[in-house]
Amino acid sequence: MQTDTVEIEKPQGEWIALEHVIAYDLGTGGTKASVYDAHGAALASAFISVDTHFSPEGFHEQLPEDWWQSVVQSTQNLLAKTGIAPDTVAGLAVSGHSLAAAPLGADGSLLTSLTPIWTDSRAGAQAKRFFETVDEVQWYTVTGNGFPAPLYSLFKLMWLKDNSPDLYKKAACFLGTKDYVNYRLTNVMATDHSYASGSGAYDLRDMVYRTDYLRAAGVDASKLPPLMASADIVGKLTAASAAALGLLQGTPVVAGGVDNACMALGAACVADGDAYTSLGTSAWIAVTSHTPIVNPTRRSYVFAHCIPGMFASATCIFSAGNSLRWVKNNLCLDLVAQAELEQLDVYDLMTALAATSPVGANRLLFNPSLAGGSATEKSPNIRGAFLGLTLAHTRADVLRATLEGVALNLRLSLDVLRTITPIGKDMLLVGGGGKSRVWRQIIANAYGMDVLSTNVGQDAGSLGAMACAAVGTGLWKSLSDVRTAHHALQRITPEPPAAAQYERLLPTFQLAADMQAQLGEALTKLAL
Repeated sequence: MQTDTVEIEKPQGEWIALEHVIAYDLGTGGTKASVYDAHGAALASAFISVDTHFSPEGFHEQLPEDWWQSVVQSTQNLLAKTGIAPDTVAGLAVSGHSLAAAPLGADGSLLTSLTPIWTDSRAGAQAKRFFETVDEVQWYTVTGNGFPAPLYSLFKLMWLKDNSPDLYKKAACFLGTKDYVNYRLTNVMATDHSYASGSGAYDLRDMVYRTDYLRAAGVDASKLPPLMASADIVGKLTAASAAALGLLQGTPVVAGGVDNACMALGAACVADGDAYTSLGTSAWIAVTSHTPIVNPTRRSYVFAHCIPGMFASATCIFSAGNSLRWVKNNLCLDLVAQAELEQLDVYDLMTALAATSPVGANRLLFNPSLAGGSATEKSPNIRGAFLGLTLAHTRADVLRATLEGVALNLRLSLDVLRTITPIGKDMLLVGGGGKSRVWRQIIANAYGMDVLSTNVGQDAGSLGAMACAAVGTGLWKSLSDVRTAHHALQRITPEPPAAAQYERLLPTFQLAADMQAQLGEALTKLAL
């Protein structure tokens, strides 16, 4: 990696090195602020949680003010923890969760306290109306927007215009999560191509908003933020934002990217065929390429990469770590108490118990669709289930089936990607679930691939944002330099007997998933 030394001159003539970058990973559950050295090594982090508000109408909303306050508080905590001098910080960048659109007035004021986030699907009627005049398959192949359409920002704006026309009219610009934070930092309203690619109106190949889609939606193009590259400097810290954070006025703020793109970059997926699995609350498999990978049948979803001209295409499942959390909260309270007493990680106790059950969990299957179905599944109303339960099954079998169910569901997603693009022979695993040696081995066996873990771990999104800031401020020459920040920790190879057993099990697992999709449809229509 080519790393430049960037210096500034103090008024007295003293030169100091700008040797740190602060990166923010603004996730659904909160914001993690991390400080990095100029080589991409994480030095420390601080996390502040953010609440999601669920209404009786099914709305999923957050307060943009909470996004900002979480950035402020995490920065203050980070500086207090590390003692990093503000005058050594070269720049900032944010990775943010997708598909949000907070309305700002012409004076920059926030026009509503709550705004829908990516999981909010209220705009079903608006999406239906849009596709009365726009071909749905053509829209998907142009945008790569493979989540259920009502989740995308364009349709949320249509909903707002229908339901709060005065508020829509007052709005000068709609900003996503990290772009709202960037505005609070710099007073500049803008976005990058990766975040815009989740708008529902962005042409992946031409890298512009589609005026015909905006016209069909009845949304004013002037209300969308201007586009820039992820490593471009949006602006500099204002006096007010610098005082709030405890940093220097004038510190550069780089555009950053949407979480999917920053995670792809931070996972060192910078060449065609590079792939990673993110195993967190939800889970997905993403592959980087110079061509967006779209499949109208299985609906892989695509975001523009932070690297201009590249794309991060993925398939996902909505329930991974939260499936294991459900089992913990409902079936393992004694292990929770034991972990607290012995100061252990309860998930280590759970996965150790799971390891005592054989491959296949004594023919017990788990479908991990506790949060509904993604676009790769046969119904969004699919329900999770343990299938094949007998009186002979134990809690160890239930735990192993849970780990295997997530791994096999991800394998089905991997197979979708493999049908439409080459994927490398190794799979990098990131996210909290990757900490478990037992789960990593199950995934290697289910994938039939080597699974790699590196020092980056759960910090891929943060590292991607850091790379954007490093390039934007001149510390790095190229976003591809992120590769040198990775140091291998472990390579797990498939165990041939177990891998063969999962291959035999996979068709039965697919059958169970198809049955659960049919059952979910029937339950949804059931009047009770």
